[in-house]
Amino acid sequence: MRKTIVISAVNLVEAGTLAILRDCLSFLSKNAVEQNLRVVAIVHNQSLADFPNIEYIENQWPKKRWINRLWYEYVSLKSISKEIGHVTLWFSLHDTTPSVYADRRAVYCHNSFSFYKWSVRDLLFAPKIAMFAIFTKFIYQTNIRKNNFLVVQQEWFRKGLSTMFSIDKHKIIVYPPLVENTTNSVVATEQSNARYQFIFAGSPNSHKNFEIICKAAEILVNKKIVDFQVVLTLKGTENKYARWIYENWGHLENIKFLGFVTRQQLEELYSESQCLIFPSKVESWGLPISEFKQYDKPMLLADLPYAHETAAGAQQTAYFNPEDANQLAMLMEALIEGNKACLNPSPKINYYEPMVENWGQLFDKLMNAN
Repeated sequence: MRKTIVISAVNLVEAGTLAILRDCLSFLSKNAVEQNLRVVAIVHNQSLADFPNIEYIENQWPKKRWINRLWYEYVSLKSISKEIGHVTLWFSLHDTTPSVYADRRAVYCHNSFSFYKWSVRDLLFAPKIAMFAIFTKFIYQTNIRKNNFLVVQQEWFRKGLSTMFSIDKHKIIVYPPLVENTTNSVVATEQSNARYQFIFAGSPNSHKNFEIICKAAEILVNKKIVDFQVVLTLKGTENKYARWIYENWGHLENIKFLGFVTRQQLEELYSESQCLIFPSKVESWGLPISEFKQYDKPMLLADLPYAHETAAGAQQTAYFNPEDANQLAMLMEALIEGNKACLNPSPKINYYEPMVENWGQLFDKLMNAN
């Protein structure tokens, strides 16, 4: 009997979450015929993830505002699920658990903002971030126990969701993202000058915590330590938060405000930089850590669970309080002076079952496991 899998992902349009949608549909596209599967994808725009052997339902309306999204998830999709017919598995790829008819249900949980300690600064510069932190728990909570499984990227997130919603850990599958090895795509280089180069690659959002790097750089400059450069993928014009960063620290010659860079440019920056700084206060993974870890160079990371887990196995790491610029400045100073005593290996993470390593294993559990 032909089985029907529905992938609902109407909110995924960019960056890492779109990559997950594309990877998921690519796998199903290649296996649909052999495994006699009917695959229906509910997406914002088919052109973002267009693969053969898949039926598409497009809708841009839910993305326009949150109330539209909630109505679509909890009202519209129920009717759509009836129209599709007998659904074997309904897999929501973006945090919400819609009200639908299906034999089995699962949700991919990306958003870790329910664990984010937001501040007044977030209300000033990025009120949406604060709202995410306040309301994500309630959005997750709706229908969450109707799922057969939840899917997350990290062990700490599994434990957190299990505790927050009183869900059996065996109902939460850990699927760490696969990170492509890019170290062979660029030629390793050294700085053309003698300055020690730090890099932070991140979007211009307040939770990324660019200011702690800027404050630490300013502390070093005030101590007459200037033999370094910090490269930031922030221009200073993107939004209110970015403008605030540039207005306060744009005068520092030791900070290079690059703005958005291409994938190739980022790989070149990784290659020529001596150290990654990653101060973000909340992440579901922290992809730049995985990317930079392949270069086996020092990393200064926020002392938070996501960073410890993403950096697991790295040989040269040090952790700092993401609220303490002085602590970060001390670590930066040590590395600039050639003192690596602050660096240590990050222990590997022990993953507990259920845990999968690829889409085949994941769908096997979603479709068959109790």
